[in-house]
Amino acid sequence: MDDALRSAAQRAADLIAGADALIVTAGAGMGVDSGLPDFRGPEGFWNAYPALGRARLCFEEIANPQAFEDDPRLAWGFYGHRLNLYRQTVPHEGFRVLLDLAARLPHGAFVFTSNVDGQFQQAGFDEARIVECHGSIHHLQCLHTCGGYIWSADDLRPVIGEEDCRLVSPLPECPLCGTLARPNILMFGDWGWVDTRSYAQQQRFRRWRQEAGRPVVIEIGAGLTAPSVRHFGESQRCPLIRINPRDWPVQGRDQVALPMDGLAGLQAIAGLL
Repeated sequence: MDDALRSAAQRAADLIAGADALIVTAGAGMGVDSGLPDFRGPEGFWNAYPALGRARLCFEEIANPQAFEDDPRLAWGFYGHRLNLYRQTVPHEGFRVLLDLAARLPHGAFVFTSNVDGQFQQAGFDEARIVECHGSIHHLQCLHTCGGYIWSADDLRPVIGEEDCRLVSPLPECPLCGTLARPNILMFGDWGWVDTRSYAQQQRFRRWRQEAGRPVVIEIGAGLTAPSVRHFGESQRCPLIRINPRDWPVQGRDQVALPMDGLAGLQAIAGLL
């Protein structure tokens, strides 16, 4: 690590040492060190899903509720593959670093993430202290928002054809009306997302935030394409540590930038505490 990075990491460590709570804000870059794709650009997406590449379908077209209307087995092939992938993925060591940092602080940590993969829960973070602002692939809803009901995807075991990325097993159904189910995820062009679970999570965060008097935000892998995570962290009006190998510039005297991957940045900070 060069002197500039070490100095930035020391400033970040000092901010955490002076805080009473940790607000973790995480984008797609948080999962890269666990081996998860972040779908940056069509080429990266098609490398992860060659069958969709051959069909020239981009991420925005398949991650869209209309895809479930037009071709439900293909839409569920994509999301079913992601569900299986996320279930099998082991969270990287950076999650444990964050848990250790939170354990030092009186009010612990609260997570705000746009990721739908459930990696924070799998890593041991308290379910009651996580906001998933775009929903979760581990929960389902009716495609036609029947009753606004959200249920667990634990019983869903998708079988996907490797060559065509289509669902082979039975299509999941809404237990209330029997029509097609979809992931409880905010998609592109999505007016049917049931947001009650995410709203309840945000209400819990607001109550916790009233108790945390000196929090620090540590932002990991949140880009500019869908900046909801960045905007949320900046809105907290408290010191901010940004870990990002590309979109890292910061503004303000109480903000620190570490132009590094998430795991490396977290380990650099932890090594100075």
